[in-house]
Amino acid sequence: MDENKGRKNLKLLLLIILLLGFACRHQNEIPKKNILFICIDDLRPELNSFGQTYIHSPNIDRLASVGRPFLHHYVNAPSCGPSRYTMLTGRYGPPGNYALFDRAKMLAENSENFLPSMPEWFRQHGYITISVGKISHHPGGLGGPDWNDPNVIEMPNAWDRSLMPVAEWQHPRGAMHGLANGEVRGKPEEMDVFQSADGLDTLYPDGHITNEALNQLEQLSKQKDKPFFLAVGIIKPHLPFGAPKKYLDLYQEVEIPPIAHAEKPEGPSTWHQSSEFMNYNRWGRDPRTDEEFALAVKRHYAACVSYADEQVGRLLDKLKETGADKNTVIVLWGDHGWHLGEHAIWGKHSLFEEALLSPLIISMPDIKHPGKGADGVVESVDIFPTLCDLAGLPMPEFVKGISLSPWLANPEMPGHSAFSYSASARTIRTATYRFTIHDNGDIEL
Repeated sequence: MDENKGRKNLKLLLLIILLLGFACRHQNEIPKKNILFICIDDLRPELNSFGQTYIHSPNIDRLASVGRPFLHHYVNAPSCGPSRYTMLTGRYGPPGNYALFDRAKMLAENSENFLPSMPEWFRQHGYITISVGKISHHPGGLGGPDWNDPNVIEMPNAWDRSLMPVAEWQHPRGAMHGLANGEVRGKPEEMDVFQSADGLDTLYPDGHITNEALNQLEQLSKQKDKPFFLAVGIIKPHLPFGAPKKYLDLYQEVEIPPIAHAEKPEGPSTWHQSSEFMNYNRWGRDPRTDEEFALAVKRHYAACVSYADEQVGRLLDKLKETGADKNTVIVLWGDHGWHLGEHAIWGKHSLFEEALLSPLIISMPDIKHPGKGADGVVESVDIFPTLCDLAGLPMPEFVKGISLSPWLANPEMPGHSAFSYSASARTIRTATYRFTIHDNGDIEL
């Protein structure tokens, strides 16, 4: 009896080992999800899918229709550098545009126990990480006078390849503020604040950025042994507002909505003089007092949005063409909003709603309730943990945000408060209020 019982137990043990081995092999055969991360510079939620029906944005709207648009997503800082810092690190950081360069200096001085960035975390866990265009503050991720010094890296250890095609704009700094046919900004007052030139999408830098991103997608789709994290940074609608004429033509007969609350606020606030915008050549005109000029600015901003939207469409089409769309999480993120005259501001850098509210769309295969917008308040610092969750990576303990996976399953989920900051003030946004406190003690509610 004991011998027979022992044989039965041995057979049972062997069966369990075989089943566990099969399960482990099966688990290992499940491919990790790829990530396609699309950053768009200075994009407020001026999109058809976010309620601005005069805007022509069919490709972003297509992504929203199969994914989850977050209708109350707030960035953590109203400027390019610090906003991208929070998205890329999952932590709040310095308020200046060189936040990531400052982090790189600290890393060089003391690399022990230094917290990895999001692309570095994915890279550590077996991903190929590639950046094309403007992902960190400098397109291509390098410093130096022309942003092309290979010895000054904005995000050490983050990317297997960090690419910035400059074409006729000479260098990344030139492409960042470039206009048609290789025009590079010298003094801002000598460059037009908006422009529309007749020609192909490659008349402006984003056409070249997208071409390189398509090339990378093609290569990555053939490399089956590793999942990829491909980040593509589109520059427009960043100033100056330049786009091919065909995109401006979309708005010649369109009625542009009037500016809401266009008056300068009274009392303490983060209002500013719109100096970034005003420094460009405006032909002596001021949109704060010239309604016709204000409409022209808004049309050119809209043209840049449609130009950026076309680049998004090309990326989505290529992803589907390669077949990688079946196993890819797609994120579209605007790095902050932009005032189009609200509160008498033309630009970003405030802590008002218009500078902090930006589009966020997450799409993935088999998402629940596709196209249904999530109304709950969320923030950019949530993106890092969300992508770890969706990719099945270990959740880093050091991130400050939370995973948005519950909102992908149920868009009716309530949100949480969102924290944002500038150099001289801090603000918290809840579902119903915004509370701002200035360093000098002034408060706004």
